[in-house]
Amino acid sequence: MCGIVGAVAQRNVVPILIEGLRKLEYRGYDSAGIALINHTMQRVRAVGRVADLEARAREAGVEAWTGIAHTRWATHGGVNEANAHPHASSSERAEVSVVHNGIIENHEALRARLKAEGYHFESQTDTEVIAHLVHSHVAAGLGLFEAVQKTVGELEGAYAIAAVSRAEPHTVVGSRRGSPLLLGVGRAGSGQGENFLASDTSALLQVTRHVAYLEEGDVVEIGTGGYRIVDNQGKPAHRPIIESQLSAEAIELGQYAHYMQKEIFEQPGAIANTLEMVLGASSLAPGLFGADAAEVLARTRQVLILACGTSYHSGCVARYWLEAIAGVPTSVEIASEYRYRESVALPDTLVITISQSGETADTLAALEHAKALGLRDTLAICNVPESALIRASRLRFLTRAGPEIGVASTKAFTTQLAALFIFTMVMARLRARLSAERERELLSQLRHLPAAMNRVLECEPAVRQWAERFASREHALFLGRGVHFPIALEGALKLKEITYIHAEAYAAGELKHGPLALVDANMPVVVVAPNDVLIEKLKSNLQEVRARGGELFVFADRDTRIEPADGVHVTNLLDHAGALSPILHVVPLQLLAYHAALVRGTDVDKPRNLAKSVTVE
Repeated sequence: MCGIVGAVAQRNVVPILIEGLRKLEYRGYDSAGIALINHTMQRVRAVGRVADLEARAREAGVEAWTGIAHTRWATHGGVNEANAHPHASSSERAEVSVVHNGIIENHEALRARLKAEGYHFESQTDTEVIAHLVHSHVAAGLGLFEAVQKTVGELEGAYAIAAVSRAEPHTVVGSRRGSPLLLGVGRAGSGQGENFLASDTSALLQVTRHVAYLEEGDVVEIGTGGYRIVDNQGKPAHRPIIESQLSAEAIELGQYAHYMQKEIFEQPGAIANTLEMVLGASSLAPGLFGADAAEVLARTRQVLILACGTSYHSGCVARYWLEAIAGVPTSVEIASEYRYRESVALPDTLVITISQSGETADTLAALEHAKALGLRDTLAICNVPESALIRASRLRFLTRAGPEIGVASTKAFTTQLAALFIFTMVMARLRARLSAERERELLSQLRHLPAAMNRVLECEPAVRQWAERFASREHALFLGRGVHFPIALEGALKLKEITYIHAEAYAAGELKHGPLALVDANMPVVVVAPNDVLIEKLKSNLQEVRARGGELFVFADRDTRIEPADGVHVTNLLDHAGALSPILHVVPLQLLAYHAALVRGTDVDKPRNLAKSVTVE
């Protein structure tokens, strides 16, 4: 959930580190800091945003050719300068600074041991034990590379680490297990050698597009003359250098006020990119999901979906599709709960994991738990091609949403749904439940999806007006039925995340089983109302709300014949889109959350207490 940048160059690296942190601020924004080596070790830290750190660094006038930097999302210890990274350990024999993402599970035992050895702790963080461990090994005579190797062998938990030592002023050493870290290869030769470490490619686009993704347990050393990597056995390792296709423009705001707004309006293009491989096809083949897909999917008898947050909601939609269209029994589990309960592993189960980043700690752990239970057939649906989740899965499908910076996920969700619908069609065809005519019909609907989404985005002016009414409310209900119930869940989550309005979602048929007690004139009720087989049932639920004085905000298909009235606000979208309706109906819910947040004055892209990539449990 935090961001790391490291740099060694023959120029001042402070601007590189600060700009890298700015690109990683979506990963954490409680505090930030840098540690620099320029004859002496210097640290600059600040509570708040990267801009606060930049101001302090400018005031201090710091410059250096070697440094590490960090933007924090608090896990251990409160938000204050003492807990901000980098953390340092020093004595007459050595001086070391460390930055760290993740959670060290045995930090209490290590802390007790280090205190007994005479180390003094200044923070409440688990990271400070790493700094003291590295220092103890450097002080004992090891080089920084060997000291980090020995240190990570003593750590339990998840981490990405970058460390510097005053004794080696042209070196940064990093390591990763369970949290992402990549190597950036910069200019070499003619006295211009430079290399970098970062949590995310976006932090390095300013200096290089050539990156290598470190494997679990790797330790890497960078300097102006090059780099070296060893694996978790301490043996020299080669990690291929690839040229990132991520563009600088893709992570800039452009004409938009916020990343969330930009990403909402990028959805038609993201959907088109995700569907590119199938838009020209007359039918779908298992090979879309990998070379082994035909073999794996042919023996699949049931599906288990593991995901968290918004990705979990996409899995809940997929369950309706897979069972109704493909006839495949499907269960959906919250990844953070699945690994901690006794579950029954059925043979011939395909495990589908869903994650925007592919680094979600709970989802990765749930996947490993499923494998340990004997479930070896795995499919990852993910937006990042080199992510840990992709590498850990036998089959994979890339959603091609492009970088998603806003903490509240939008285009990642809709592209996940598109991918899951393609998977549903492939499974239906393999199980002889999809006629050639029906397949052509569904493919035609998929081709039309980006255009339909553009039409739905035209509802923004009406949603903006509704948002004015929401701004003063502190509670809201979201209702949906059938496959649109998970869309109601997602709408409530979006509202909670960025407006801090308490919102709950219910299957509309559950109203009279308890939630109806909450409904009064002060409780806005948002309704997802497609013209499907449940529309008449849903209309009865709306009457239940109106009879109790509740105010309705209805996103309806044009042909539902739900009319505006006193206390009933209706925005008509399109004619019913059939099975793809959930992908379209979530868009106005995203817009509602966005505009309500604007009216309330909250930080849309960086909501309190949240960070984008949840790489800790």
